[in-house]
Amino acid sequence: MGVVALILVLVFILLLVMNVPIAVAITLAGFAAILAEGSDPSIMLASKMANGVHSFALLAIPFFILSGHLMGRGGLARRLIGFAATLVGRLPGGLGYVNTLTCLLFGSISGSAAAAVSSVGGFMIPEMNRKGYGREFNVAVTTTAATTGLLIPPSNIMIVYSVAAGSVSIAAMFMAGLLPGIIMGLFIMIIAGIISIYSGYRGDAIEMPKWKPITATAMLGFIILLIVAFKNAWLPKAVGGVGTGLLAFGLVSILSILFFTTFRRAYLTLLLILVVIGGILGGIFTATEAAAIAVVYAFLLSVVLYREIKLKELPRILLDTGITTAIVMLLIGASSGMSWIMTMANIPQTVSAALLGLSDNPLVILLTINLLLLCVGTFMDMTPAVLIFTPIFLPVVVNLGMHEVHFGIMMIANLCIGLCTPPVGTCLFIGCGVGKTTIAQVTKTMLPFFGAMIAALMIITYIPATSLWLPVQTHQLKQEDVEKSTFMQMQKNEGEGEKENIPLEVL
Repeated sequence: MGVVALILVLVFILLLVMNVPIAVAITLAGFAAILAEGSDPSIMLASKMANGVHSFALLAIPFFILSGHLMGRGGLARRLIGFAATLVGRLPGGLGYVNTLTCLLFGSISGSAAAAVSSVGGFMIPEMNRKGYGREFNVAVTTTAATTGLLIPPSNIMIVYSVAAGSVSIAAMFMAGLLPGIIMGLFIMIIAGIISIYSGYRGDAIEMPKWKPITATAMLGFIILLIVAFKNAWLPKAVGGVGTGLLAFGLVSILSILFFTTFRRAYLTLLLILVVIGGILGGIFTATEAAAIAVVYAFLLSVVLYREIKLKELPRILLDTGITTAIVMLLIGASSGMSWIMTMANIPQTVSAALLGLSDNPLVILLTINLLLLCVGTFMDMTPAVLIFTPIFLPVVVNLGMHEVHFGIMMIANLCIGLCTPPVGTCLFIGCGVGKTTIAQVTKTMLPFFGAMIAALMIITYIPATSLWLPVQTHQLKQEDVEKSTFMQMQKNEGEGEKENIPLEVL
């Protein structure tokens, strides 16, 4: 089996160096490895690829892709920009904050970082250029901020990880990503603010309506009662509580709509998050059904209400959705075949033994895994990276006492950085195209943002509560299961000469 593993790795690396498409490289490497193992690759590989995409949970992916296309072309980005401008536009360097907040909101609604860069960046980058902001700074903010939407639900990559991990709840993953996504966004905003103050960027925005006491009161009340509505929805048995929360939500929403112009324009767009997540947590529908409902909702907004998309444009949108879905499914099928041959070649067990033999300190092992994933992210897209490396690293971290949900969020946050780094950073290429600049010019400006994202990654990695607190509070995970999987470090008992499990202190 050592020869099989060697052939698999060498063929895969050689094809990547030759710039062969990743799905083809994965398939051919698996084909060569199965042939070396002595089986018939034409039958075995096809069977494993078919089984890899034979999952009900994967039905959510084309629906979320379609809703993302509808949202991206339906003029929703402009409404979110106006909403974000009202909240943070007056601060020094306000457009940088507006850009980041809009990307975070739009990415969470569309589930696509690339769509966030093209839709939000297509409006914000030229506007920031016109206001005197540095072109490279504008591209750097948009590119890095767009990735935060992948951590906030609904997110296609979370569904892919759930399938790759085998038994991870999609609803738990959705809730686990909320706080890490906000943390990542805040760190990017801090760097954007520091650079803005140092560069003297002004605090003006696209739309600056005057704040009134009733507006501020309504907005604060809306946020509080939104939390109440969510909290009650997390307890489906308390029917009366759900009714009270939804009624309060409706009343304060009406006040906010009446007195908050930009919120009125973005209200229905933001409501999609509540519909999808609240429905899943309330047990009203599954993640796959929520994806279908998101398509209907996005269609009604973009085509019927806002009329930003004409009926004659729908065939093209459906075609683009089919192409994107086919690419994702091909990657999933190809990676499933490679995962099977890696298991046959004992590659996960070998890597696990090597990492556990490297150190008995979980901090060191997790740092090593993060460094490896950061390197992987520079030359491999997120979907194949998750599918290939989840079966390799997941047994290692579970052995350390790390929860599968926590590791999934850590991996996604890590690979989000790869979307912004050359030479294969998808968001970086799109951002440079929209901003009409080059990767070489932008890379230097992006270094502080990379530092902010890595700092956020370290917090997500070493503080389990950032990922696990919300799933526990929403009853998507059991408290006892989380406590059992808390980081454990092995220390020698000097008195008895044996090892014992000691909980790792929260950093």
